[in-house]
Amino acid sequence: MLVAAGGALGAVLRFFLTNISKSLFLSGIYGTFSVNIVGSFLIGYFITSDFGTNLSENFIKFFLIIGVLGSFTTFSAFSYEVVDLINSKKYIISFAYIFISIFICILSAYLGTLLNKF
Repeated sequence: MLVAAGGALGAVLRFFLTNISKSLFLSGIYGTFSVNIVGSFLIGYFITSDFGTNLSENFIKFFLIIGVLGSFTTFSAFSYEVVDLINSKKYIISFAYIFISIFICILSAYLGTLLNKF
């Protein structure tokens, strides 16, 4: 139940953020990029968090990390956008998008883990 509820919330949050991004930038790439960076950072943060008695470990793991953030971040949309760029013969943009997304998302997850060390 925690994963399902979190997944529904994450999907709705992703939908709103990507639509806001599309209205600002006229492209879904920026929305997907944004949610993946924010989600990666928060996953790193929550994985290393110690909330003590305020939140249960199951709530953090199943609702927040697997449910909300697993649904909020989206590799399938990222993959679709890369294939769409390649099909549009925008090769440099597609490979830059791949490299920047992977690098920034991993860096964001790492920065999220560092936040808990301070």
